[in-house]
Amino acid sequence: MNRNGAVTAGAAPLDASGVSIRLGEQLVVTAVDLRVTAGELVGLIGPNGAGKTTLMRGVLGLVTLESGQIEVFGRPPVAGRRLAGYVPQRHEFAWDFPIDVQGAVLTGRLATRNPLCRAGVADRVAVADALDRVGLADLRRRPIEQLSGGQRQRVLVARALVVQPRLLLLDEPFSGLDAPTRDVLTEVITGFAAGGGAVVVTTHDLVAAAATCTRLCLLNRRVIADGPPGELGGTGIWMETFGVPAPHQLPGLLGPTK
Repeated sequence: MNRNGAVTAGAAPLDASGVSIRLGEQLVVTAVDLRVTAGELVGLIGPNGAGKTTLMRGVLGLVTLESGQIEVFGRPPVAGRRLAGYVPQRHEFAWDFPIDVQGAVLTGRLATRNPLCRAGVADRVAVADALDRVGLADLRRRPIEQLSGGQRQRVLVARALVVQPRLLLLDEPFSGLDAPTRDVLTEVITGFAAGGGAVVVTTHDLVAAAATCTRLCLLNRRVIADGPPGELGGTGIWMETFGVPAPHQLPGLLGPTK
């Protein structure tokens, strides 16, 4: 890692080694190793409370590591945050704030700047491009409080894309969406990875994850298994990940059980 915060040549978009994170008295992430390279779309899979969101926040430098190390393109998390786009869960955003769609997306662009800095031409071009990519260009003037759930999710994705990231982190982006919106976002995310970006996405939709992700990382406080979907078909690792005693209790496995 470059101690001056510069991007190290050849550094992985995300490299987490031996990461443990404690929230209060509880150790929620334990000795996690996760390396993501350019072009990968990694599904982070596990039950509620498995530490998926906490791990993402560790990547962004939003929580303190108890042990281990995280590098984003060779930088420590806080410095590397400028190279990452983050899509939080929808309930974490203030949808009653009096701002329109393009203004909400612009906040992603300006978040890391001096509050006195004003948006320029390049910022507005980036906003227009991000809205076009998620299919919201026609709604750019609409107040965000008037949006549907699917439209709100697309705003969050555009807000992450507007920083022109090289690493994209998405926390449950498909939750509660209709099929057309899921298709739009899936195309955006897979296209980002195909263009050389790196993606980490948490999801409870195991079938969709198997169909779209190049790798799955099964997490329940620690990494249970990590590999291409086709190599993770046995029920044992899924039962351990989701903490269930019998195969029939698994929430929609990746095809026939083994």
